[in-house]
Formats: sequence, C-alpha cells, structure tokens
Amino acid sequence: MSTVARIQAAGIGPVAQADIRFGDLTVFVGPQATGKSVFLQILKLLADRASIHERMRRFGIAWNSNPGDFLDLYFGEGMSGLWRPDSSLHTDAMTDEVRGISGPWRSNSSWLTADSRLVNLARIGRRRPKGGAPPAETLFYIPAQRVTSLRDGTTRPFTDYRAGDPFVLREFSERLHWIVQNEPGRDRRLFPQKNRLSEPLRRPLQEHIFGGYELRMDAAQFQRRIVLRRGEERPLPYLVWSAGQREFVPLLLGLYWLLPPGGTPRRDDLQQVVIEEPETGLHPNGVSAVLVLIFELLARGYRVCLSTHSPHVLDVVWALTFFQKNGGAPADVLKLFKLRSVWSTQSLAENALASAFKVYFFARDGAVRDISGLDPGADGREEAGWGGLTEFSGDVGDVVAEVAARRAAAA
Repeated sequence: MSTVARIQAAGIGPVAQADIRFGDLTVFVGPQATGKSVFLQILKLLADRASIHERMRRFGIAWNSNPGDFLDLYFGEGMSGLWRPDSSLHTDAMTDEVRGISGPWRSNSSWLTADSRLVNLARIGRRRPKGGAPPAETLFYIPAQRVTSLRDGTTRPFTDYRAGDPFVLREFSERLHWIVQNEPGRDRRLFPQKNRLSEPLRRPLQEHIFGGYELRMDAAQFQRRIVLRRGEERPLPYLVWSAGQREFVPLLLGLYWLLPPGGTPRRDDLQQVVIEEPETGLHPNGVSAVLVLIFELLARGYRVCLSTHSPHVLDVVWALTFFQKNGGAPADVLKLFKLRSVWSTQSLAENALASAFKVYFFARDGAVRDISGLDPGADGREEAGWGGLTEFSGDVGDVVAEVAARRAAAA
C-alpha cells in the first residue's frame, strides 16, 4: 500500500475516536496506554501487510483463520481484543455511516478507514498465496522496546523472541542483527563513521551522548559484541553504559540504516519512518542531537511519525511553526539546533521550514484531538498544555506564585 495520508477510526483498543491526517512530521503525545503505539503499529500494518506476512512465513510462523491469532502475533500476546468487529461495517467501500469523523460512533464495535477506504483489521491477517517477488518494505519502525534488541551488547535475531512478542520489535531487532554482522568497517567502528553523517551532525552525538567514546565491535568469549571505547583504554561493556546510551545505540543503528553512505539520500523502497519515544533516557542536549537526525530524515525525503513524552520535542515543533508563520530563516533553525552553517545543515534547515507538522493528543477519554496549533493561549486545555507536557510546570509556577504572594502579604 502507498503512503497513508489519513486514518479515521473508532473503538480500537483504548481509542474511542480518531481522525489523523499525517504531515511530513507527525507527533503523537498523551499518557501511557492511550493507544499511541497501537495506531503507529496500525500504520505499519496498513503500509506493509504483504511484507509482514512474508517475514512471518520466512521465520516459520503459522496462524490459522482465526483473526485473533494474527492480532496476537502482530501486536503482541493478549492484544486480539483491541478489535471489536461489527459485520454490518465490513464492506469494500466506506459507507455513509463512517464517512466523516463527526458521524455516529458505535461504542461496542470497531471500524477503521485508510484514505477513505474501509479496512477490516481482523481480516487483514488472512494469509495470501505464496509466489512472486518478495514484497518491498515501505515503512521502517523503531519501537519503544528497542533496548531489548541488545542483550549484553550482542544483537538478537528475529527467532530469539517468543511468538507473542510484538512483530515490530522482532523485525527491528532482526535488522539490527544484520547491520552489526555486515556493516562495520575493517576497524570495527560503528560510530562515528565519516561517510555516514556530516561532521556537524555527528559532533552533538559524540559530545552529548557518547562523551568522546566510540562505538565499536569487540570479540569476547568467541562472540561479537558492541562496546564503547576511547583511545587505548579498556573497552566498556554494555552493562556499564548509561541508561541513555543503552537506549540510544539501537536507535542510532536504525538511523544509520536509513541514512546510507556514498551520497545515496535514502533507502529506495522506504518512504516512512516511525520512531517511538526517541528521547528515552537522554539529557535535553541529547534530545536535541537526536531531533537533528530526525530532521535529516525529513531532508532526505522520508515522512516521519513519532510518539513522545518530552516537552522538548514540542518546543522544537512549536518554534519551527512560529518561524514558518513569521518569516523565520534557515539561520534561525541552525541557531535553534546550535549547528554551524555548511551545505548539509543549510539543506536541513531549509527543508525544516518547508515541512508540514501535525500533533495529536491521545486522551484518557479515548478521543484523539488535533493540537497542531500548539497555542499556549488556546481555549482547549489539551492544546494550551501541549497534551499535558507543560501542565506540571505551569502548576508549579502557580503554586510558587501563591506562596510568594502569601509571604509578601504577611511581611
């Protein structure tokens, strides 16, 4: 399936209703367990159904005609109940009843449309006949559980997981396993590599995440593992890395795959990238360094969708939206990211100013609300508080102001 521009849905897992129009960069925010990950995985399934089926077959995974079996295999064990079917909606064309997001909602049933075509999530798991060339993957998914793709610094192949583990985690881990086995150069260096990113993009990662260490392959007890190393010092094994480094290394390797060397802008067949919680474990300076790489993805022609619990991410989106509306220049973008001006960073900045941004808040009541304006003065609490990411800081300021006022009155 080609890139999905819009998803409308109701009654899927914790989500009661949603109307999501994707931009060049789309951001999902909201509390845990409100459906953000489910909808990102649905996007992957809509884009790559055939390749997902082929990958499962290749690794010997079998499922019968029971729709719940495929949902458990794809989303993870126990997830078959997220889809509550209603046979009256399972038609090839979208009906008037589900044509618009403002139409009636069925509290005890599920429906889903992709670009105005009705999709039966239960039937999408039906196996197709074998034959023909293997289908190309169009969406690359970097999951929130990526830290589990490394075990003591060694990568884990697809078959190292249980059948009930989420497919997107197993697929991502398999890709990392291939990268580590095939991509390091003769010096066994994974990062930094001069031909992978320009120096202005590498430097923030070296400074704010790796602290001057290099990421290298090492051999211990006849097994290849990833270590941190600086000069002639003894290598640092996985278990002594910081939590942020352990979270970031799988993300970096995935981004390396998306940003090939040799002047090639991107992987030919890949069009979209999903990244869950890219900020996990990182200092704000490290988050900025990662966001630079995300905007490099946009500059190379990918559309990106991510989930986040970091107000830092929305700070950047808000600033760029403000620049777009108020005559901001590429120099302002470079200043925002603390990047020096060279050809590659200038291109990144120009593309950031030309990109379309969308932000959606997944609420506890099951509604998904468009808060793309990110207006602190908006009437709606969700938009004014950026999906709850700035509310606590505001509440702290209010309480502090009250205490200060009482003290001043008593003086």
